Amino acid sequence: MSTCESFQPSESIRFDVLTLFPDMFPGYLSQGHLKRAVEQGKVDVHLHNFRDYAPGKRKQIDDRPFGGGPGMLMMCQPVFDCVEDVRQMSPEPGRLLMLTPTGRKLDQKLVEELAQETRLIVLCGRYEGFDDRIREGLEPTEVSVGDFICNGGEVPAMLIIDTVIRLIPGVLNDETSSRYDSFSHKGLLEHPQFTRPREFRGMRVPDVLLTGNHREIEEWQKEESLRRTAERRQDLLE
Repeated sequence: MSTCESFQPSESIRFDVLTLFPDMFPGYLSQGHLKRAVEQGKVDVHLHNFRDYAPGKRKQIDDRPFGGGPGMLMMCQPVFDCVEDVRQMSPEPGRLLMLTPTGRKLDQKLVEELAQETRLIVLCGRYEGFDDRIREGLEPTEVSVGDFICNGGEVPAMLIIDTVIRLIPGVLNDETSSRYDSFSHKGLLEHPQFTRPREFRGMRVPDVLLTGNHREIEEWQKEESLRRTAERRQDLLE
């Protein structure tokens, strides 16, 4: 079961990634499930460079923060202009995401929420982040991928794309696969899994998995899922 009772993913989804480093993405976009999803028309990814909207010959995108402090901040004008232009590139205005350590923490519930959208516009920050008027004026959904700091929003943007597309119908070879992932199946961690050979360096596959008794196997999987969750993520049980 999904962690969201009324979960209905979109049949297809468009991502617009706004970044200073679009060249980081082509390799990622040309691999695995994502490549096939793009070829099938299930997923559409467009890259946009903030610097194309920066003024002057220097194409300045950042400046020092008022009040002092380390580093530089991304300026309002190029970001606003880029977002406003990109929004007009499709009839669907899309949901705007800002990747920031201070945002809502990315979890499976949020992933399912995002997978119901037909278009996501993702702001990738750099330097010390965004001028706060970008948040105030554009009112994005602020998202954090964890309690740590990345050099920029590009890798977190890939993470969002990766997690969301798994829920789009037809992207995975096995449609039931995503339903039994950790955090998706009743909000618990996934049970252990094994493949051939039956024994490797003295480590054996649990006998119950070799019985062919589907009821016993399902009970074992439930028990192992609960045990693993209790050991590693007690907060999920609470």
